[in-house]
Amino acid sequence: MIFELRERWSRQQSWVRWVLAVYLIGFLEGFGDHVLVLARGGIHAYAPFRSVPLQVFFVSLVVLDPLAAVLVGLVRRAGVWFAGSVMVMDVCGNCMGNWQGLRDDPAGLWRPDGLLFINLFGLFVVAFLLPLHRAVVGAGEGPR
Repeated sequence: MIFELRERWSRQQSWVRWVLAVYLIGFLEGFGDHVLVLARGGIHAYAPFRSVPLQVFFVSLVVLDPLAAVLVGLVRRAGVWFAGSVMVMDVCGNCMGNWQGLRDDPAGLWRPDGLLFINLFGLFVVAFLLPLHRAVVGAGEGPR
């Protein structure tokens, strides 16, 4: 398994390895952040978000983020699509959950203490979704 994984990574073009590495770092950082939030606030850490489905989603990111990292780390095209799906939902969820604050101060969407990093990472993931999908498929996974 280790040798097969090493071979899958070595078959990738240099830019693909860099993009996959950024995906891994971003999802593992997100996982760590959600674990810290839950460790501090318990299961109700996301109670300030009034929508229960949003609260459940943000708690579920403790599972979804590392799952995305594992699938991306295995260099699977399903991982690329899963990562894109998780990021689109995450960015949308953060915007919905912070809607009142964003309505009062739209610049908060891009302030470093606001949603800047999650939005930039989300844009990065979505921007590389199709090129990465093509590159991973072209590297031997094949169409299914």
